[in-house]
Amino acid sequence: MFTIKKEPFIKTKADALLIGLYDKPLKFEGVLEPLDAAFSGQLTELVKNGDLSAKKESASVVPTLGQIPAKRIVTAGLGKEKEADFHAIHKAVKKAAKQSKQYGLESIAVVLDSFVTENITAVEAAEALTEAFFMARFEYTGYRTPGNEPEKQLKTIDVYTEGDPVEIKAACEVGKTMADGTNTAIRLTATPPNMMTAADLALHAKKLADQYGFELEVLERADMEKIGMGAFLAVAQGSVEPPKMITLKYNPADSWEDVLTFVGKGITFDTGGYSIKPKDGIVGMKTDMGGAAAVLGAMEIIGELQPDRPVMAVIPATDNVISANAFKPDDVITSLSGKTIEVKNTDAEGRLVLADAITYAKQQRAGKIVDVATLTGGVVIALGKDKTGAMTNNEPFFEEVLEASREAGEMIWQLPLTEYDKKRIRSSDVADLNNSPGRNGHAIMGGGFIGEFAENTPWVHLDIAGSAELTPGVMTRTLAILALSDQSE
Repeated sequence: MFTIKKEPFIKTKADALLIGLYDKPLKFEGVLEPLDAAFSGQLTELVKNGDLSAKKESASVVPTLGQIPAKRIVTAGLGKEKEADFHAIHKAVKKAAKQSKQYGLESIAVVLDSFVTENITAVEAAEALTEAFFMARFEYTGYRTPGNEPEKQLKTIDVYTEGDPVEIKAACEVGKTMADGTNTAIRLTATPPNMMTAADLALHAKKLADQYGFELEVLERADMEKIGMGAFLAVAQGSVEPPKMITLKYNPADSWEDVLTFVGKGITFDTGGYSIKPKDGIVGMKTDMGGAAAVLGAMEIIGELQPDRPVMAVIPATDNVISANAFKPDDVITSLSGKTIEVKNTDAEGRLVLADAITYAKQQRAGKIVDVATLTGGVVIALGKDKTGAMTNNEPFFEEVLEASREAGEMIWQLPLTEYDKKRIRSSDVADLNNSPGRNGHAIMGGGFIGEFAENTPWVHLDIAGSAELTPGVMTRTLAILALSDQSE
């Protein structure tokens, strides 16, 4: 798909020519000077008249009217050159890609060096714009009947640069891989719940295992009963859909030590159980497996890019529904860890399935754990929808996750976990733990409950209840970047 070229871009016959515009006095200088010259300075006039903008995150599509062989020019406004970074390119190209999608582009040429500055290398620009471009172009069409005319597909991307062709092409491939993994997470989350059951999640995991050589284990209900996954099974007991505890293992080394582990909440539909959600709140609960989707998307990226460290994914998958067999408020259940739990709220089910999943991950020699879950409405109240709430029992590990999130451009914000909070979580007269000690500090109560099972294993909790709604697929790239980060530093 990617062809790296050092010849003059002005001769390309692509459907569109993508350029980066920095907000500086001479917009079409340097590498873009021949382009403005081909239009006899008219592009500069368009900027002066406000028809073209270099302001941050602006985008325009300009027909070339035969002045150059390319059919149209797509501009990505990058703002001030000294303020530009990976994320500025990412945001601008995303907008440009969305704006140009309607034209059914089959070929595109990128003037890569128009994005390069003293602070941004050609390699960094290539990865940023490729990742953003393919993320922006993705659309989940679901089960709509297709139209009479087949949709045109992008077939070729020619990248014009003076940079090293091997490095640039590799960066483009990494960017597309990151986008593809994120888009997979979006697709899984958007799939209707009758078509994305626990068995369907297990089937997707099997496809990843077959494609990338991962070791796959899927525990069935009988397996879980045998080892005592009482917390997970309590949530699953009301459903006719068989629950699945899905484990994927990627091991590039001879030893299985210090395993980075991702645990993703896989509630494929959440009615709230007997603590039933209101009619407005229950719509959209197919997305309650967004954590599982992010983990599976990250594992796809890991399979493609092959990091040096072992990585494990653990996904407790079931739905939370009502039946004569469903668990009830006031029930006491025994988790895989042996800790007993008083159920005060059956709609606080995510922390229950994650409790057993984390215990199981530790039994599988997890060295560090990140759990990802659409866990609480409380995190939205606390932080809004643009931030993922985070909690931890290990500050150095949290810093690693935080750095990965910054690189991905996915904001996380740490919430406190105090001894007072832990007392509330343990405030039951009949069991070791209380799964819902009240509305105050709801997000902290949910994350802190999970922390009771992480115990001394380095752990970071990511509550994506708000951020996944605003940005579907969130945390997929953060997890992948964490797995790919150089641990020798």
